[in-house]
Amino acid sequence: MNTSLNIDFLKEVCSEISTGNSEIKKNYPGDSPERQPVQTVYGGAQLFNSGTIKKIGELALRSMKAYGSDPLEFTESIGIGGDENYKKMIHAKVLNKIEKEAVEDFRIDFEDGFGIRSEEEEDKTAEFTADEVVTAVNENSLSPFIGIRIKTFSDEMMKRAVRTMDIFITRLTEKSSGKLPDNFVITLPKVTNRKQVSAMVKILKELEKKLGLAEGSLKIELMIETTQSIFDLNGKANLLPLVKEAEGRCIAVHFGVYDYTALCDITAKYQSMQHPVCDFARHMMKVILAGTGIWLSDGATNIMPVTVHKGDKLSDTQQRENRAGIYRAWKISFNDIKHSLKNGFYQGWDLHPAQIPVRYAAVYDFFLEGLAQASDRLSNFIDKAAQATLAGDIFDDAATGQGLLNYFLRAYNCGAVTEEEILKTGITESELRGKSFLKILENRK
Repeated sequence: MNTSLNIDFLKEVCSEISTGNSEIKKNYPGDSPERQPVQTVYGGAQLFNSGTIKKIGELALRSMKAYGSDPLEFTESIGIGGDENYKKMIHAKVLNKIEKEAVEDFRIDFEDGFGIRSEEEEDKTAEFTADEVVTAVNENSLSPFIGIRIKTFSDEMMKRAVRTMDIFITRLTEKSSGKLPDNFVITLPKVTNRKQVSAMVKILKELEKKLGLAEGSLKIELMIETTQSIFDLNGKANLLPLVKEAEGRCIAVHFGVYDYTALCDITAKYQSMQHPVCDFARHMMKVILAGTGIWLSDGATNIMPVTVHKGDKLSDTQQRENRAGIYRAWKISFNDIKHSLKNGFYQGWDLHPAQIPVRYAAVYDFFLEGLAQASDRLSNFIDKAAQATLAGDIFDDAATGQGLLNYFLRAYNCGAVTEEEILKTGITESELRGKSFLKILENRK
C-alpha cells in the first residue's frame, strides 16, 4: 500500500505529540486515591482545646438522638427517598459514624471564627492551641485531619497571619519533638494573587529549615473567596497558576461561598450555597483543577439547626416549633450538600455540631443510591480492560477506571459502604487496599 508520509517525518511529528502527552500526564496525574475527608468543621481558635473534637461528636450525637432518633422521621424530614429498609440503613450508618468518628477534619480558625483581637491574645491563643493539639495527639482524641486557618495576606493582616503561623508551628514542634500531626495543613484564606502563594511557600521553607522539618512537610490549602482568585488582573484563569505557585504543597482548594457572593454584589438575602454565581465558581474550579489531584471542598450552609425556644419547661407548641425549625435547617443543609456532591465536590464545611448528622446522611444517600450501577460498571470496566491487556493492546482509559475505583474508595473511607459490599464488585481485598486501577489490571494479566 502506498503512503505519502515518510518515516522521518512521522517520527518527528510523533515525538512532538509524545512531548505534549507527557506534559499533560505530568500536570494532570488524575484524582488522588488517598482518603479525602468529606467534611471540615471550622471552630474559633479561642474555643479550641484537646477535648473539642470529642465534645463536638457528643453534641452531634445528642442532636441526632433528640431530633433524629426515629429512622423514618429523620430521613423523610430531610428528603431521603427509598423504601423503609433503605431509610433505616442510612439512619443506622449515620449513627454508627457519629459514634465512632463524628469529625473527620477540623480547622482551628484564626480568621473569621476568631476575629480581630489584641496581639497579645492571639499570640497566647496560638501557643495554647498548639499545646492542646499535642495533648490531643497523645490522648488519641484528634480528628484524622487537622489544621489551622490563618488570617489573609492582605496588607493589613499579613504580618499577623505570619506571626500566628510561626508561633503555632514553632510551639507545636517544640512540644512534639519535631513531629507534625498526621494530615496537618495550613489554610490560606481570601487568596487574590500568586505572590501571596509564593510568599507562603517561602515562609514555609524557612520554617522547615529552622525547625528541622522535612522539606515539603508543611502543606497548604487555598481558599477561593475572591473573584480575583478565579481570574487574574489580565482576565486570565488564575486557579491553576495559584496552585502551581505552591510548588506541590497545595493539597486542596476550598470555596468560600459568602465572601465570594458578597464580592459579586449579591445581597445578604440571596447569598446561598446554590446561587448561580457559586455554581460558576465551582465549575471553574472543577474544570481547571480536574485531574490534578487537588481536592475540592465546598462551603457551609449558614442556616444553623438550633432551637428557637430555650429552657426545660417548654409547651407542646414550643417543642413542635423547635422540631420544625431543626428540620427546616436540616432540609436546607441536605439539599445544599447533595447539590455539592452532584457537582463533584465531595467535601464541605460544617459550622455547628447539629449539622453533622445531615452531612453524613446526604453523603451516604449520594453514594448508596448509585451503588448498584457503579458496581456493575466497575466490574464490566475491569473485565474489558483486562481483556485488552491480555490481548497485548494498550488500554488508554485508565483514568476512567481509577475514577470508578475512587468512587468506592470515597464511599468506603467515609463509612457509606463496607469492605464486604465493595468486594461484591469482584475486586479483591488486596486490590481495594492497593487503591490503584493499574495495579488491578497488572494483577489480572
